[in-house]
Amino acid sequence: MIKALTLLMLFLNLCYADLITDGLNAYENGDKQKASQLYSKACNDGYRNGCYNLALLYSHGDGVKQDKKKASQLYSQICDRGDMAGCYNLGVFYNDGEGVKQDKKKASQLYSKACDGGSINGCYNLGVLYSYGDGIIQNKKKASQLYSMACNGGKMLGCVNLGLLYSKGEGVRQNMKKANQLFSKACNSNEMLGCVNLGTLYSIGKGVRQNKQKASQLYSKACNSNCMSGCFNLGVLYSDGEGVRQDKQKASQLYSKACDGDGNLDGCYNLGHLYYNGEGVKQNKKKAKELFGKACDGGNNNGCINYKILNEMGI
Repeated sequence: MIKALTLLMLFLNLCYADLITDGLNAYENGDKQKASQLYSKACNDGYRNGCYNLALLYSHGDGVKQDKKKASQLYSQICDRGDMAGCYNLGVFYNDGEGVKQDKKKASQLYSKACDGGSINGCYNLGVLYSYGDGIIQNKKKASQLYSMACNGGKMLGCVNLGLLYSKGEGVRQNMKKANQLFSKACNSNEMLGCVNLGTLYSIGKGVRQNKQKASQLYSKACNSNCMSGCFNLGVLYSDGEGVRQDKQKASQLYSKACDGDGNLDGCYNLGHLYYNGEGVKQNKKKAKELFGKACDGGNNNGCINYKILNEMGI
């Protein structure tokens, strides 16, 4: 009887594996609707991976009509059954208010459950909430512990955020050498924010010997990977002629890339100055006003001040 039951369970698992495999094959072959049907069948038969893959499709509107509420229900279903990726994704939904009513406290609980269950992303996101006191009482020490877990688990943004805490002495004793090590680890693993922050340490000579040329190389690496803060910082070096030969035109191009790329407000603001003064670009005070306005709309107070001045000048 026991042998027969074992064979039956093996048969059922093979059927389940076929459903998931067929779903993946259908998806890769461009038949996303068929993939959703196969995942749905696997989910209805009680298999978490089928529910999880189906939730991903509903979340992104991939092969099915986008339905965040349906996705949240599926993530909730598999979270309750011990799937930590489901708990993490449901936490993201509660954090952002997608498919469910926004509830940061609920998000923190789900991230905590996911983290306790081994989800590095859950640990990282929970660390962010503790760091900013978003939905829970701010606790930089707790944030540092969670970032450390994430970093050690291979989440390089965890290394970056932990490095920032060490550089500021928040939640941990200030240690610029430790910050340098963490930023280096992230940068070497191609997390570009690690490169940017490491570049800043080299630029100001904190935790490392000041080396503006090294800073420019790190900013360039980040910028070339479309990290806009790297482009902005490299633009500052070109504008001032530090670590690189002064080149206002190159600076304007970098500020423009940063401003257009992700709305880097400092990039927009600095580019506005170049247009106002005609440095590296043809003087255009109207363009400068537009850039100051863009910076202002994003929350840059200096942009607001300069926009107001130009507006009062009739520009």
